[in-house]
Amino acid sequence: MTVKQDEIEKIAELARVRIAPEEAAEVTARIANILTLVDQLQAVDTDGVEPMANPLDAVQRLRADAVTEINQREAFQAIAPAVENGLYLVPKVIE
Repeated sequence: MTVKQDEIEKIAELARVRIAPEEAAEVTARIANILTLVDQLQAVDTDGVEPMANPLDAVQRLRADAVTEINQREAFQAIAPAVENGLYLVPKVIE
């Protein structure tokens, strides 16, 4: 796929991206290289290739879901400014 400098300038304008005039040719060349790489990737035959969730087939080790601390709700609520029925009371901010 070929891309022209005036197309890049138009896309930059639509995207509200400022490209300095002296950098426009370099940006156009870089985008052309990226599009060439995409064309190469699309040309690869992937028939019969099963999609992978993880290329390393790695499994994350998980810790046991167990309580490791004691319940300190009463201690924390004892120092709170306002508590009712085990809930913290806060000032109303939305009317």
